[in-house]
Amino acid sequence: MKQLVILGSGGYGRTVADVAEQLGYSIIFLDGSLPGHELSTFSSYIDDYTEFIPAFGNNEFRLEWLNRLETAGAKLATLIHPTAYVSPRATVRPGTGILPHVIINTDVVVEKGCIINLGVIVDHGCIVEEGCHICLGAIVKGENHLPRCIKIEAGEVVERGQYPL
Repeated sequence: MKQLVILGSGGYGRTVADVAEQLGYSIIFLDGSLPGHELSTFSSYIDDYTEFIPAFGNNEFRLEWLNRLETAGAKLATLIHPTAYVSPRATVRPGTGILPHVIINTDVVVEKGCIINLGVIVDHGCIVEEGCHICLGAIVKGENHLPRCIKIEAGEVVERGQYPL
């Protein structure tokens, strides 16, 4: 069985665990609120069979941890829920979580450490920079370049070319 170390046990961490278990991972949480499982112990879990994902809602903090994990040589997970559609012509970078009923369309690039939440649609030709969080049910129409660490709110519609390529 694959093992996943999830950094953060809050709402997003628990959501990541739910998706990961459906994908066949066994779960270990690290969090400052868990005695004996503090974030600082992460390096003791690094091996060839363990993957990591930082699961913090704060975009900058999530990226900070993602970079720390990469520097330490940890293997980063990319989690894509089985009900999500990701075009074979799309690219999803490590450390990203794609939740149920998401659509990632043709020629989309999702950079590292993103949260693509429930029911999101990202249409053709978009670039989603690292650390972005696209909240539930948001729609990003084609040909957008979302800047690093932006948060698109629940239900928001980003018009075509609102963030020019």
